[in-house]
Amino acid sequence: MIRLRSAVERPPDRRRNCGAWLREYPQHPAGLHDDGLGTLQVIRIPPGAGMPPHPRSDAELVTYVRDGALAYEDSSGRLGIIRAGEFSRVTGGPGIFWSETNASRTEWAHVFQIWLGRAGTSIEPGREQKRFSAAERRGRFCVIASRDGRKGSLRVHRDALVYSAIFSPGQHVVHELPPGRSAWLHMVQGEMTLGDIVLSTGYGVSVAAERAISFTALRESEILLLHRDELAR
Repeated sequence: MIRLRSAVERPPDRRRNCGAWLREYPQHPAGLHDDGLGTLQVIRIPPGAGMPPHPRSDAELVTYVRDGALAYEDSSGRLGIIRAGEFSRVTGGPGIFWSETNASRTEWAHVFQIWLGRAGTSIEPGREQKRFSAAERRGRFCVIASRDGRKGSLRVHRDALVYSAIFSPGQHVVHELPPGRSAWLHMVQGEMTLGDIVLSTGYGVSVAAERAISFTALRESEILLLHRDELAR
C-alpha cells in the first residue's frame, strides 16, 4: 500500500511555538510514526535565527543540511557547524540541552531532521557528523545512517536505515524493502513517477506491505528514504 502526502497538506501553523523557525510538515503521516520510524521535519531558518537551549532527553535524530549552515552547541561543551551537504546524528541524554542556529546572517538554512525516537537511557549521549558528497549519492541509494554503521554511515541506536539519493532525468530505480516493513520516501527536490503517482518537491509517500518501490526520475531529483533495518534485528 502506498499513501501519498502532498506538499500542500500542511499541519496547523506552529510558528508561534518555534520562534523564527519556519517548520514545514512538522509531523508526517501516522504510518511513519506508528511503525516506530520516527518523524520527519523540514525546516527553513531565517538568517541568524534559531532556537534557544532545549532538552533532548534520550531522543536520537539525524539532521541533513540541504542549503546554508546550522550552528549547534550543547551544555556538555560540544559545538560546531553542519554545512550544506553534511549529515549528523545526535543522541541526547538526561540533563543535556541543545541550541541550534542558522550560522549565516544573510542566507536562509534549509534543514531536514528525522526524529528516530528514544535511544534508551543506557546509551551514551553524543554526536557524529559526516559529509556524503553528491557523487556518492548520485544514481544510487547511499546509506546515511544505520544501526551497525555500515559503509561508513552514521551509527544510530534504533532499528532504522536512512538513505539519500540523487537521480538524473530518465533514470529508473527499483529498491527492495525488507519483508513486512514499512518505509517513508520524501522528495527533497525534483520530480519523479512512482507507479501512477507523480511526486514533486515536498511530496512524500508511506509504503507498507510492498516488496519494492519502483520509480523513474522526470527531472534531477533528490530523495530521502527511511525504513526499518532488517539486518539489525
